[in-house]
Order: sequence, then structure tokens, then C-alpha cells
Amino acid sequence: MYRKISAIVVPTLIAVGIIGYMLYSVRDQLLVALRNIIPAYLIIGVGICLCAWWLRGWRYHTILKSLNYAVSVKVSTACIFVSQTVNLVVPARLGDFVRVFILKHEYNTTYSEGVSSLVVERVFDVVTVAFLGAISLFFVLNAPSWFTTLIIVPLAAGVIFFGFLLFIGKFSSRNKYIVIILNMLHEIKRASLTPRSLALLGISSAGAWLLDILACVAVVMMFEQKIPFAVIVLAVVIGNLFKAVPLTPGGIGTYELFLAITFELAGVAPAIATLIAVIDHLVKNLVTLAGGVISIYYFGDWVIPSIKEALAEKFGGETT
Repeated sequence: MYRKISAIVVPTLIAVGIIGYMLYSVRDQLLVALRNIIPAYLIIGVGICLCAWWLRGWRYHTILKSLNYAVSVKVSTACIFVSQTVNLVVPARLGDFVRVFILKHEYNTTYSEGVSSLVVERVFDVVTVAFLGAISLFFVLNAPSWFTTLIIVPLAAGVIFFGFLLFIGKFSSRNKYIVIILNMLHEIKRASLTPRSLALLGISSAGAWLLDILACVAVVMMFEQKIPFAVIVLAVVIGNLFKAVPLTPGGIGTYELFLAITFELAGVAPAIATLIAVIDHLVKNLVTLAGGVISIYYFGDWVIPSIKEALAEKFGGETT
């Protein structure tokens, strides 16, 4: 029981500590910065976030269709909302596995197919983010060398992974565990490496992440800042690449920290950089939370037990 509690409490305290320290370090300038905001851009940012969510739902619908499951965009979007909402509470992106349970309950998918669909989504997310970051580096002068390393590593890993999938048909085994892994890799290949899948998933992934960046642009404009678009792209990329490392629930704290660091390196005042980072992530997380609550009601009462079952399986033992 204590292990389960600490697995949630410790990452949460880390996230709160990071954001608390960021806000405390610029406490004298915060009120001045907040007095001059333009609230209309906040509404625009929320609208952009909702569009990004719909596009992500459409992409997941396309992935599941490639695995021969006719899931509507409404249901696929709701699946993502629920899993991402759970990710805001529990560490290590364990909320993603809730989606596997939902798909099995509603469409009788196998656990293997559910996990394969998650892998396809995650790989396209990471590779797309890194690709956008690589482009932005051409327009951002004097970016730290570790930015380049952080961006190149996932790009190279993505290329190697897709290259490996091309030759997966040459591998076979009689070991039941290796057979399970090989079957999953075949499912991932089927959902991602046809010319149609590559085009649809590549374009929708780029569109979703550009909308995510535009939501940050809206927050920047809310504070009447003139930050070059390439810098905003780079900041969102760096923030999300660090967020991909599941240190805290929903990447809270780490995302804000590295978004603010990137803006400060580009010459943005620390107080403004901190507020942009915190409000950008807050808006996105509140939209996620609202969508998750609505989606849970949409699916019905059985979702909460499924969430408990998914978390119990990952933490081990019974949930209470």
C-alpha cells in the first residue's frame, strides 16, 4: 500500500516543488506581468486546444482502423481524453493503459492491439515533435548544443525503429514471449508503415503539434510579447521532449521548467517566461481535465472500475 501511495505522492511533490520554485523566484514581477494581459487570447488558446484534441482523436481513429477496428472519431477522442486525464494524476504515463481496457470493453480488442495502437501514436508524436524542433533550429541562432542532441536522439531512434519494422518479417521464434512481441511489432507495422498510414499519420501528427504550438502562441500574445515563432516552436519542442520522460504526472513541472528556460535563453524576462510556461500548460491541462470528465460520463459508470483495474495491474495488487 505504501509503495502505491509513494509512487503517486513523490512525483506529485516533485511537480509542485518545481512550479512553486519557479513562481517564487519571480514573485516580485508576477503581479506586474498579470496586470497587462489580454484575456481574449486565452479564449483563442482554449479553442485551438480543442481543435488539436479533435485532430488527435481522428489520428487515433485512423490507427485503429488500420488494425481493423471501426471506432468513431468521437469515441477515439474520448478514449484519449480519459487516458490523458488519468495521466494528470498518476506517474509514468500509466493512464495510457486505461485506453487499452476501454477498447477491450467497447470493441473487444486484444491487449496486444491496444498496446500496439499506443506505441504507434507515441512514436509518431515523438518523431514529429523532434522533426519540428530540428526545423526550428535553423531559424534560432545560438541555441545550446544540448538542444540539438535532445532533438537528434529521438529522430535517430525513430528512423532506426521504422527501419527495424521493415525487416520484422524475417524474424521468428518458438518462445511464447518473443512471439507476443513479434505479433505486436507486426501490428505496429500494419498500422504505421503502409504508404497511406505514413501519409495520414504524418500529416495529422504535424497538424496536431502545430496546433499545440499555436496554443502557446496565443498565450504569448496574451502577455503582449513579440517572441519569434521559431523560438516558440523550439520551446514547445524542448518542453515536450522532457515531458516525454515520465518523471511527474502529466509532465507537470518539467514541461514548464524547460519551456521557461528556452524562452529565457532567447531573451524573454524570467517572470514573463515563467508565466507563459505555467499558463500554457495549465490551459492545456484544464482542457484535458474537462474533456476527460465529459468522456467518462459519455462512456458510462463502467469506466471508473476499468481505470482502477488498469492501475491495479500496473502497480500490482488490489486498488481500494
